[in-house]
Amino acid sequence: MAAGIAILVLLAFVALFLSSSSGRALYSEDEGLIVGQFLQYAMPLVGGTIIASIIALGLAAPVAIGVALFISHFAPPRASRSIGYVIDLLAAIPSVVYGAWGMSFLAPAMVPIYRWLHENLGWFPLFAGNPSGTGRTILTAGIVLAVMILPIITSVSREIFIQTPKLHEEAALALGATRWEMIKMAVFPFARAGIISGIMLGLGRALGETMAVALVLSGGALTASLISTGNQTIPAEIALNFPEAGPGSERQAQLIAIGLVLFIITLVVNMIARWIVSRNKEFSGAN
Repeated sequence: MAAGIAILVLLAFVALFLSSSSGRALYSEDEGLIVGQFLQYAMPLVGGTIIASIIALGLAAPVAIGVALFISHFAPPRASRSIGYVIDLLAAIPSVVYGAWGMSFLAPAMVPIYRWLHENLGWFPLFAGNPSGTGRTILTAGIVLAVMILPIITSVSREIFIQTPKLHEEAALALGATRWEMIKMAVFPFARAGIISGIMLGLGRALGETMAVALVLSGGALTASLISTGNQTIPAEIALNFPEAGPGSERQAQLIAIGLVLFIITLVVNMIARWIVSRNKEFSGAN
């Protein structure tokens, strides 16, 4: 009970600090409320953060679920242990290493791909605009984030798949189902809530990632194009500008206020995740 209360108190102090320290970004003695000005600054950063996170989830979630399914139901025991160890090892790599890899290796390798996308799919807004000559775009940052959140989603999904009751699987097989039909009938319904939990954990990691995005992304104005220079995320914006902001300055208050926005977004995402998980548990094989 004491540990649980301590966590709530710590969370309350974080929220209180962010709220009290961001006041100068929302109110000026000369102009009064300046919420509109702050929103003009914050909304492009929120958009960039969401875009990068969606790209990361879209790339990582299907691969992670497939890898977890292969490890738990298809691979031989020795191979599954080796693959599981390698996947877990990815989670131990520091984010700055991912950022350095994305900046020095992945970004230059993506330049020809961006040119091809622009030449063949330039009519589509996501691939419009001049392709980046360095490859340091929001799409590259999303790919790096996808690699970073892959171990989290894989680990959670694998553990849930393994916990599927053997009687359910054997009953499906005894009725004449193939292995894939058994997975659809017995494994996925049981693991639905766990899969959603793993995906939401990965989303939380993608939303708050700082160093990798700061190294990979060449920030700029918000744009719909994924292959052009531009966009920025909230954590990268704070990391790149906070050291230069003077203590107690309006710029520091602005950065703390945008941190408060990220705090609220993360809280809302977790609340939605909890609601989805609790709703799906009623229909899962766990009950």
